[in-house]
Amino acid sequence: MSQTKTMSVQAELNEGFAVSAQLGEHKVIIDQPVAARGTGLGPTPLEYFLFSVAGCIGTIGRIAAMQKKIDLRGMKISVEGDYNPAGLLGKPSEDRTGFQQIRILAEIDADMTDEEKKAFLDEVCHRCPLHDNTRLETEVVHSLV
Repeated sequence: MSQTKTMSVQAELNEGFAVSAQLGEHKVIIDQPVAARGTGLGPTPLEYFLFSVAGCIGTIGRIAAMQKKIDLRGMKISVEGDYNPAGLLGKPSEDRTGFQQIRILAEIDADMTDEEKKAFLDEVCHRCPLHDNTRLETEVVHSLV
């Protein structure tokens, strides 16, 4: 029988576009660029989202390398996605609001063949919770307090 673990984040929007949260020991801020009427205090939500996917893959890569006793000297992870901003701006759009596709490119610095690196990346992505959440449908429920 599996055990689930609940994670929770409390964020706050006050004036303008800046959204802040205390995550453990870290105060983080999501904002919009000054050109988009934000204050530029932090990355946008979409940038944080893509960075979170990259961070999760890197973290799981380190865990998997330790478990497999692979000398993983490092990874460079690029995550990019295409979206149509019309939906989030409230404009009519044939496209969905979110990313149409998310592409992950990883460069693995370890003594492995390209085939071994590909198998390692496949395993890492399979084990990554955020890769799972973007690859498969996840029920999202919203309500007022």
